[in-house]
Amino acid sequence: MKSVRNKTIDFPLEQADKYLQRVIDQKKVDAIPINSTVLGDSFSALKKIENKSVDLLIVDPPYNLDKNFHGNGFKKCCNEKYRDYTEKWIKAVKPKLKDDASIYVCCDWYSALVIGEVINEHFILRNRITWQREKGRGAKSNWKNGMEDIFFATVGKDYKFNLDAVKQRKKVIAPYKEDGKPKDWEQTDNGKYRNTCPSNFWDDIAVPYWSMSENTAHPTQKPEKLIAKLILASSNVGDLVLDPFAGSGTTGVVAKKLNRNYINLEQNPLYCAWGEKRLEDANENKSIQGYFDGVFWERNSRPSK
Repeated sequence: MKSVRNKTIDFPLEQADKYLQRVIDQKKVDAIPINSTVLGDSFSALKKIENKSVDLLIVDPPYNLDKNFHGNGFKKCCNEKYRDYTEKWIKAVKPKLKDDASIYVCCDWYSALVIGEVINEHFILRNRITWQREKGRGAKSNWKNGMEDIFFATVGKDYKFNLDAVKQRKKVIAPYKEDGKPKDWEQTDNGKYRNTCPSNFWDDIAVPYWSMSENTAHPTQKPEKLIAKLILASSNVGDLVLDPFAGSGTTGVVAKKLNRNYINLEQNPLYCAWGEKRLEDANENKSIQGYFDGVFWERNSRPSK
C-alpha cells in the first residue's frame, strides 16, 4: 500500500483502458494531429507529421547505457553504433522543423560525446546546458554522477529566445541602493529579490519524487520545471512542440500548461497512458513546481501565500 502522500503515477497497463482510448495509434492514421499522444515507433510516426510544422523540438533519447523501460530495453553499444542511431533519428525529425525552429537534446556525459558531434553537423550548435541532479546513488569506485546535459541548437540563424520569460529570481544577500533606491533588485512581500539572466548551469531543478504530483514510475523522467524553461525560452503561445521520445509525457504536459500545442511520440503503451493521465490532471492544475509569478525560483524556495 502506498502512503496517502505518495502521488506517483504508476498504475499497470490493465488499468489503463480509460487513457489508452485517447491515445492515437500511428498505424491507424494517415496524419498525426496536434495535441496528441501517439503510440508507435517514432520513425514511422514522424513520416506522418507535416514537414516544416514544428517550432520546437525537445528530445530525451535513450542514453548509451543499459536501461529497462518497463519491458522495452536499450542496450549499451559502441560509439559507432550509437552515432548511427543518433544520425537516424536526427535525419527523421529534421524535415519536420521550421526554418526558425530550436532544438534541445538531453544526454548524460558519455552520450554527449556522440550526440554533440552529430547535432553540430546538422544544426547550428548554440550552447550546452548542464543541470544538477540533486539525488541519485553514490558510486564506490568513481565520482557520483550528479549532472546531465542538454544541447541547444537551431535550424538557422533566425530563432526565438524569450529572455524575460526565463529569468531566475534570486534572493539578494547584500542589497545595494543608488540615490536611496534599489539598484537591480526589488522589495517584495517575500523579501528582497532580483531577476537574473539564466546561465547554462542550472542548479535550481528538483528531480520529481514520490510526493510530487508530476512524479511517475518512469525511470528517467525529466522535471516539468526543466522542460518549462526550454519551452518558455524557445517558443511562443500557440507554437507546436514535438517530443519523439516522450516517455511519460512531460513535454506535452508542460506545453499544455504553457498554452503551446504538442505532439508526444512514445512506443510504450503504459507510458502513453501515464502521460494521458497527467494531461487530464493538467486541466485542473496548471502549476509547475518552482515557477511562480512568471519567474523561476531557486530550488526549495517558494513564496509564502
